[in-house]
Amino acid sequence: MTEKERNDYFYVCALIEYIARETKNHRGDIVNAIGKSGIEKLLYDAEVNRCLSFEQVSDEVIQYYKITLGEFDTISNCQYSVPSFLDIGKLYSIMIEDCAKPGDELAELIKIFSSFISDEISNFDSDVYYQNPDYLECSYQEGKLLE
Repeated sequence: MTEKERNDYFYVCALIEYIARETKNHRGDIVNAIGKSGIEKLLYDAEVNRCLSFEQVSDEVIQYYKITLGEFDTISNCQYSVPSFLDIGKLYSIMIEDCAKPGDELAELIKIFSSFISDEISNFDSDVYYQNPDYLECSYQEGKLLE
């Protein structure tokens, strides 16, 4: 993966996290609403969109893909400090790069965001987000949190 691709995936992952928080949806629901071709477009446009605010791009994506409000609010009642959407985006982009076969990064993005690990990472009242990325990747590949 080139440095530009790393930056594009980081941006899109952070954007997905931002949109999910704004709309109170599971991250997988956001990915499904946008779809594969929509994510491809976001990756293509990432270099330009980085010059805009997350709020503006998020609003445009929410409107274009008709993303409705959900009930998956992991922020409001969290008892602990919540990592930033950028921190979470970085974690996802690392997982994608580490888990994907070369050329399959887009498919891996969709799989990771649609898997159980995404909801586990989003539970900010747990310590899952703070775990070593290798542990998260192994758990993801096993289909359950490892003990």
